Amino acid sequence: MDNIVGKKTGLAVAANLTVAILVVLWLIPTIGLLVSSFRDRDAISATGWWRAPFSTEQTFRGRGDTETVTQDGALFILTGNVFDDPEVAPSFPEGPATISAFGTRGNNPGEYTAGTTADLGDGEALLINADGTYRYALPEDPGSRGPRYYIQAKTPPKFTLSNYETVITAGGMGQAFINTLTVTIPATIIPILMAAFAAYALAWMDFAGRSWIIAAIIGLLVVPLQLALVPMLQLHNQVGIGQSFLGIWLAHSAFGQPLAVYLLRNYMIGLPRDIIESARVDGGTDFQIFMKIVLPLSFPALAAFAIFQFLWTWNDLLVAKVFLPSGEATKVMTVKIADDLLGSRGGDWGILASAAFVSIAVPLLVFFSLQRYLVRGLLAGSVK
Repeated sequence: MDNIVGKKTGLAVAANLTVAILVVLWLIPTIGLLVSSFRDRDAISATGWWRAPFSTEQTFRGRGDTETVTQDGALFILTGNVFDDPEVAPSFPEGPATISAFGTRGNNPGEYTAGTTADLGDGEALLINADGTYRYALPEDPGSRGPRYYIQAKTPPKFTLSNYETVITAGGMGQAFINTLTVTIPATIIPILMAAFAAYALAWMDFAGRSWIIAAIIGLLVVPLQLALVPMLQLHNQVGIGQSFLGIWLAHSAFGQPLAVYLLRNYMIGLPRDIIESARVDGGTDFQIFMKIVLPLSFPALAAFAIFQFLWTWNDLLVAKVFLPSGEATKVMTVKIADDLLGSRGGDWGILASAAFVSIAVPLLVFFSLQRYLVRGLLAGSVK
């Protein structure tokens, strides 16, 4: 009964379930990155992205208000409300929250429960209530700089576009976007043109050493590009194109050639031989056959490689660091984000997440525009 038409077998159900699980596992980090891109730094540090829809307990710090100091015998008394503190108030734009704990040390900000008086020794004491009112007793005059305190309070869920505004409005980001297009578009077109001619020759032209060339190309697929960075840069410097747009175009083209030739050759060799032979009988030259027959029929493979090459080049950081000058006029988006945004902000995960989504907007557009050709191109030569 398992072979009834229209009835799925157990193996098919298992395969579909496995694919669904894999898709979910791939989507979870992306969803987490997307949610984090709309959260502020404090919220990201306090809880995971899955807690974004709920209130979170965060730690804030402030200073006692010395303008309200009064003297009670030998003690100096500071009073006020922590939510009026210029350091704390911006974190609560919707008004005061409920304080759960407080402290005087950064390594233990919730040492005391709100509403209890903390004896700090030598007559020094601190009381912070749940509504934010406090009383700070000091044995000495604090002067113009009040003592530091820490509070823990629950904040409502808050989403913001400030991370995206920071990334998009960063100085020089527009120029970096143009530079990225300047690098990516030629670095995608050049290897496709070069590889298409080479693939046709390896697929349909007979000449000595063809098999050895194919074997060498397959071998180059496993060579890490990091091994060629320094020798190629030295070569570029010798011929006068070191650290320039022309140099990085040729570098990306060289690194992409093995896969491009391999992919296109496998696709072209699978084209019907009758079409090629009929064109030759009609007097067509190899160039005419390539331009009018092979190239149009190979569009799926060309599109598949264009997707890969565009994504690799757009998201590249290492090659851009090596083959482009370090000045603002030539920085691409990956270098701009890494050096100017993340480099100056350390662990600011909100900036990192939003920068990631800003940088992948164009690659996603390219991928979804050409993705219908991806599978056809990747399966080139696998079946006859």
